[in-house]
Formats: sequence, C-alpha cells, structure tokens
Amino acid sequence: MSNRAIAVILSVMTLTACQPSGGGQQKGEETTEAATDSLRYPQENHLKNVRQLTFGGDNAEAYWSFGGQYLSFQATNESWGAACDQIYYMPANGFSGEKPPLVSTGKGRTTCAYFLPGDTAILYASTHLGNDACPEVPRSVQGKYVWPIYADFDIFVAGLDGKIIKQLTDEPGYDAEATVSPDGQKIVFTSTRSGDLELWTMDIDGSNVKQVTSELGYDGGAFFSPDSKKLVFRASRPKTDEEVQLYKSLLAENVVQPTNMEVFVCNVDGSDMQQVTSLGKANWAPYFHPSGERILFASNHHSESGRQFNIFSIKVDGSGLEQITFDEAFDAFPMFSPDGKKIAFSSNRNNGGTRNTNVFVADWVE
Repeated sequence: MSNRAIAVILSVMTLTACQPSGGGQQKGEETTEAATDSLRYPQENHLKNVRQLTFGGDNAEAYWSFGGQYLSFQATNESWGAACDQIYYMPANGFSGEKPPLVSTGKGRTTCAYFLPGDTAILYASTHLGNDACPEVPRSVQGKYVWPIYADFDIFVAGLDGKIIKQLTDEPGYDAEATVSPDGQKIVFTSTRSGDLELWTMDIDGSNVKQVTSELGYDGGAFFSPDSKKLVFRASRPKTDEEVQLYKSLLAENVVQPTNMEVFVCNVDGSDMQQVTSLGKANWAPYFHPSGERILFASNHHSESGRQFNIFSIKVDGSGLEQITFDEAFDAFPMFSPDGKKIAFSSNRNNGGTRNTNVFVADWVE
C-alpha cells in the first residue's frame, strides 16, 4: 500500500500512505509569491522559508534526487490528463509552464517514484501491464474501510524522457513502494510474493532478491537510514484471532485496512527489529533524520476524529516525541534533501478550502 493511499483514505474518512498525487499549474511568479513564511504555522519552529511547488490537484510523495536538484512525485490532475496517479519530476524550486515532465506511461496507476544514482532515471511502480485504465478504488470491503493492494503493480525504471529502461519485478501479485539506499547499492520494496505484505531488498540492478520481514501484517513504505544500514517502515500487526482472520480475509481480496499502523526499524537484513511508536491509530510515512538518531513520520494519533494528520519527530528508541507541523487537515511524506538542509513534504495548507494536496519545500531548522 502506498503512503499517499493511506493519506487519502484516512484524510477522506480518516487517512492514506506511499502515494498522494498531481499538482496544479504552477507559474514562476506564483512560486515567488508563495515563497514566504506566510505558509508556515507559528508553531512550526523546525521549518523556515516554506515554499509551495504545486498548485492544485493531488500531489504527494515528493522524493529528492541524489544531487538534490530535483524532486520526483506522483500526481492526479485532470488538467494534465492524469485521471489517477502518474509520475512526474520537477526542479527542487518548482516547475514553470503548465505541467512538469511525465515520467510514467500515462497508463494504469503508479506509485512511489525514486531517483536512481546519477539522477538520469527514476524507479516507480505501475499497473499498466495489467490494464491501460485506472483501476477501481474500493473503499469498503466486509464493512471495513480499506486500501487496495493492486496485484498488477510491478516496478520499472524509466529515463527522464519517460521511456522504460527495465522492468525489475515480474512475480505474480503486488510489487511496489520501492526506494533506493543512499549509497546507491540497494532497493527496498513491498511484495506479496510470500503470501503476505513483506519487505524485500534487491540490488540496484534487480538481482539478489532477499526477504526482510516475515511477521504477519502489512510492512510497507520503507526507507533506508543515512548510512544505508537500517530500514524504517510502517507496519500493521494483527494479534487477536479476530484481527488475524480479518487481515487475512481482506488481503485475499487484495485490500488492507490502513487505520492501525506503527513505525518500526530494523537492520537491512531484518535483524534487530524494534517497534519505535506505540501511539495507536495510523503512524506512517517515516523517514530518517540526517543524524540517523530520529525519525520523522505522519500520524493522526493526536486527532480524536482521526481526520487530522501532522508530521512528528521521535527518537529511534521511541522517546522524545515532538510535533513538527500543524496544518488542521493534512501534512505528510517528510523527506530530507541529501545535504540535510531542506525538507520536502505534502500538505493541504493554502489550498483555498479544497481537498487539493500540494508539494512544499522548507529549510530545516534544528
């Protein structure tokens, strides 16, 4: 399941996770006007010079290139011809013109785009081999609010011109949510090839595939630590017989409930597994602070209704919880630039009372 999907699911009802979507038209002068701290809430002491990069549509999961010059992201925007999430990229200070370059095929649904070393190719997952059309989005199964796990998702590498260079996965079932290690050696992704939603790693060329997690539950949205030795991810952990039965029966229908997840860390091989959060509700979209000692993540644990998501920080040992963002609707998908000086995130702020989710970049203040 994608981070954006979690954000949409939980924010429309209550949440969603590896996938928001497409921004609106952005003009250079609009970017200049928006690039002030009028977009920062007074309590957001760790942010400065908040700039809005997309304007309209549903844009999310903006991930930095290795050189820090670009951001890849996924977007749904009818004016761009994207009826469901497609993959784009833009300069880190925003794009000019009516829309940024399209990297995905424009067919099916995509999620989780990530630059490869060298910044000339982008990794992403897509359902286009299964069907050119956008897949249906189930909202309720067995009376439960759910998020789809599309069995047609496979992972591809494309050049910045949108031409597919390589298909990295071809196993039956869901393969998606792929990200790349800072040292450029490994890819981590989520797959159902074992019968459950587990984390797997492979070498940057798609070889040497290894299973990382094995406990029942949805493991996804993983990122590497700055030293490429650890993983941080979100996970559900059904415990009671009733929870286990429900999880398995929903997964058999290619859906999961995204409303009860916590943040975990482990070594890249799956050893030294530790649960970081025990907050309840949905804790997801985690990303390591440049120090490797803290984690930023999105959560609705502080919201009685479960409809408000903000970004929080916590130490790897589970102490030192701190709220970072304060939008009244939705903030998620925090990601630090390679030099640790900036942060990209998605938010409902400054959307004119609509449901538009846009990409923002801010300077990080310790």
